[in-house]
Amino acid sequence: MVWSMETSTEGAAQPDSNPAAAADPPVPAGPAEATVDAAVDAAVKTAMETATESESTAIPPASLSPSRASDFMQCPLLYRFRVIDRLPEKPSEAATRGTLVHAVLERLFDAPAAERTAPRAKSLIPGQWDRLRETRPEVVELFADGPEGERLARWLGEAEQLVERWFTLEDPSRLEPAERELFVEAELESGLRLRGIIDRVDVAPTGEVRIVDYKTGKAPRPEYSEGALFQMKFYALVVWRLKHVVPRRLQLVYLGSGEVLTYDPVLADLERVERKLLALWEAIRRATESGIWRPRPTKLCGWCDHQAHCPEFGGTPPPYPLPVAPREEQPPPGRAAEHAGEGG
Repeated sequence: MVWSMETSTEGAAQPDSNPAAAADPPVPAGPAEATVDAAVDAAVKTAMETATESESTAIPPASLSPSRASDFMQCPLLYRFRVIDRLPEKPSEAATRGTLVHAVLERLFDAPAAERTAPRAKSLIPGQWDRLRETRPEVVELFADGPEGERLARWLGEAEQLVERWFTLEDPSRLEPAERELFVEAELESGLRLRGIIDRVDVAPTGEVRIVDYKTGKAPRPEYSEGALFQMKFYALVVWRLKHVVPRRLQLVYLGSGEVLTYDPVLADLERVERKLLALWEAIRRATESGIWRPRPTKLCGWCDHQAHCPEFGGTPPPYPLPVAPREEQPPPGRAAEHAGEGG
């Protein structure tokens, strides 16, 4: 990851003119963060239990991203299906629309500042849709049953509305991002590699860093905000490890509801996230070694593409694809569980 700390971003570290983007005080520990801690605890507990059920070991995954960390906290079996088995998933209208809108907002910054207008942004949609169809032909099937293209036209119209709403939340003519769609990767002292893609990085003349992520859905209720910020704190941790700079602001731009969620992290936040991730990684390692990934049923199961392979729906997971060997004696699980329980 490379960027110039001298890159000018007008007002990057200051509250935006829109009141919704004004600085919020740090979110105190409470039910929302406890929910994330509980998810980590449950994931680690499941892995510790299953580690004693098998005497084999397997090659663990090599890195962790925010999405995959969230998968494991939500359901260890979902993590296995996506990371170990790499089972295919059908494209969805919502996810594909998000990909399209992200591409448009990224490309708009190729234009001079004065030309970054809503009409210019909307004019990019057809070309970016063509590009998306070329790189991912399967998305065309989403609209195959639409009579005379009505379904596709409606979907593209919804994408236009999201792009247009962005201009009520931020003024791109006043922004000069240091990075867009930035791939970041850092290796912790433990050997765990963290990786992901940041939508936008703004760097003020003073060197203050703002990490921005676009969401095409609606903002969560306040009690669930900590879960939404998990991804952003993950990125902040990677930036801190790479650049030795704690980002000044984390900013989630919700285009679906026209809201902006901001959080100003401190070093203790990032240290806490690192402990959680290390505990998660230990849980993933143990699940990988045991070859047993238990499902964790929730209301989200109704949207899962893998019900045919899930025991909760009468399915059978595919044969475990990783080579296994006799497992060496494992250290006591207490330390990982202790770290996972740290929070607040």
